[in-house]
Amino acid sequence: MKLSGIEVVTPVDNPKDTNDLDWVFPDTEEGIDKAIAKGAKIIWLNTVLYKGHPIEKYKDKGLKIVGQSTEAVDLFDNKVYTNNLLRSKGLPVLESKMISLDNHKELSKIATYPNVLKPIRGRGSEGVRVVENQKQFVETAEELINSGRFGDTIYTEDFLPGEEITITVLPPGTYVVQGEIRIQKTYWCFPALRRFNHINNVMPYNGVVAVTENSEVLQASLQSSQEVVDILKQCEKAASIINGHAPIRIDCRANKEGKYFIFDVNLKPNMTGASRSHRKEQDSLSSIAARLVPWGYRDLIVNVLGTRWEYV
Repeated sequence: MKLSGIEVVTPVDNPKDTNDLDWVFPDTEEGIDKAIAKGAKIIWLNTVLYKGHPIEKYKDKGLKIVGQSTEAVDLFDNKVYTNNLLRSKGLPVLESKMISLDNHKELSKIATYPNVLKPIRGRGSEGVRVVENQKQFVETAEELINSGRFGDTIYTEDFLPGEEITITVLPPGTYVVQGEIRIQKTYWCFPALRRFNHINNVMPYNGVVAVTENSEVLQASLQSSQEVVDILKQCEKAASIINGHAPIRIDCRANKEGKYFIFDVNLKPNMTGASRSHRKEQDSLSSIAARLVPWGYRDLIVNVLGTRWEYV
């Protein structure tokens, strides 16, 4: 960032390249206070947000925020709520059914297999399971609910057997593309990424398997296919409905006919990058896709600063 002419502050004055904690402030009240004391006027919330997060204490302090509001994250992290909202607006989202210990056996009798069981709130693929038959449905539902990690209710939806893609959507703002200033008045998408190397039909959590090992830019002939063009437009519409103030990531998967459906909206897309010597495998999905803009990681970070601000 300093090489791009943007002044930044770090927790220590001379951060070591290989020490991650030298480069980020904790998302606590003490961490935020320290950043402000060192001169920070813009805070990038590349962290898990929730209602009651310490950043809420800084409302009306004149700070600019890169990221979503805690209220928005708290609302839209509810996958069922978000999917129902988008479906009600005409977007391609599968129907889902709520599962509890009271109804899981009855739902298993009418489910179409393969089927997917998911937590209502969750990060990445944690707790997501594909089941092949009624017995697996019952056993897996009981395991997830009884674990105590996902609440007393989960949900189910049909399994989509086709290609899985991930799309980063950016909000309106001022961007620099190939040396020219671009005033973007509407939401817009990076090229789609193809996801592969699933484990039991589910993408592994990126904390276990780096996304560079299972993600690549979708080939050009498929990027221009009508199916992909259509879902990109639907993702832009989804971001508009949610009123995102920073990049979001939307996961989609195709049915056997090749039509894509939205199945997960992530308000925190993980803006990591291969920016230091020991992090060469730590590109995020968004930074991989940004290369076709074409933006390197530094370009991506600088341009995200031109998106719509949240103020606290």
